[in-house]
Amino acid sequence: MATPLFLRNSLFPPLHHSFLSFPKYSFPSFPSSIKSRPLTSTMMRGSEITEEVSETKEAVNVDTKKKTIFVAGATGSTGKRVVEQLLSKGFSVKAGVRDLGKAKTLLSNDNPSLQIVQADVTEGSAKLAEAIGEDSDAVICATGFRPGWDLFAPWKVDNFGTVNLVEACRKLGVNRFILISSILVNGAAMGQVFNPAYIFLNVFGLTLIAKLQAEQYIRKSGINYTIIRPGGLRNDPPTGNVVMEPEDTLYEGSISRDQVAEVAVESLVHPESCFKVVEIVSRTDAPKRSYKDLFGSIKQT
Repeated sequence: MATPLFLRNSLFPPLHHSFLSFPKYSFPSFPSSIKSRPLTSTMMRGSEITEEVSETKEAVNVDTKKKTIFVAGATGSTGKRVVEQLLSKGFSVKAGVRDLGKAKTLLSNDNPSLQIVQADVTEGSAKLAEAIGEDSDAVICATGFRPGWDLFAPWKVDNFGTVNLVEACRKLGVNRFILISSILVNGAAMGQVFNPAYIFLNVFGLTLIAKLQAEQYIRKSGINYTIIRPGGLRNDPPTGNVVMEPEDTLYEGSISRDQVAEVAVESLVHPESCFKVVEIVSRTDAPKRSYKDLFGSIKQT
C-alpha cells in the first residue's frame, strides 16, 4: 500500500488515544493567583511589550524592536528555519541546542543577533531558566523526539520537556510561549482512531497523547500562548497557501516546514494569535490571506 501523502517526508507529531492508558505525569499545581488574576504589564520585562488589564484574555502587542526570542530545538528541521526567519525579521535570537558543535555547523555564526546556548529540555526547568535568561521576551518550542527504541522518548521531550520550558518561563516572568505541536493530537475525540496517521504516530510511544497533555498544561499555566498544529511536515519549499483552522478540525494534509516556521514567527507580531490553538496545512487551491486575517478568524480558547 502506498504511503499516504500525509506521512511523506515527515516525522509527524504525537497522537491521542482515549482507550489507551499511560501513566500520567504529576504536574505541579498552579497558584490560584495565576488562574484568576488578569495578566498585567508587570508580569513582563521591559516597556516594549505591554498587555492591558482585562477580565478576559488580552493580546500582547509584540514589536520586533530589540526583542530576544529563545528557540528550543533550534537545530531541528523546523527549529533552524524558525531561527533563520526570526533573524530575517530583525529579532535577536537565542538558539537553545543540545549539541553546540552541531549547532555551529547548522546555524550562522557570524550574525551578531544570534546567540547559541546549550539547553536540554529534559534536564529540568532550573537549567532551562539559566539558558533562556532574563533578557528573553518569548519562547518558541520547536522540539521533537528522535524515533528509537526508547518508548518514553516522546514523553521526555514532547511532554515533560515542554512542561519544563513552561515552568522556566514562569520562573523568569517570560509571558509569551509558542508551541509547534501537531494536528490529530486529539484524534480520538475527533473520531480519527483508525486514521492511519494517528495510528502510525502513536506507535512511537503514544507521541500524540504526550503532546496533547503538554498542550493542556500550557493552556492552564496562565502564560500567553499560541499552539500551532501543523499537518504532515515537508522539507521542500511551499507549494500552496496556508490554510488555518480551529483546533480538532484538520485530520489530513501537509505543509512545508518553511511555512510552519513562518506561522510561528508571525504569531509574535500579530496580537490576533494570542491564547489560540490553530491547525495549519497548505493547499494549492487556497486563497492567499494575511496572517492578521488568518489568526483573526480563529476564536480564543
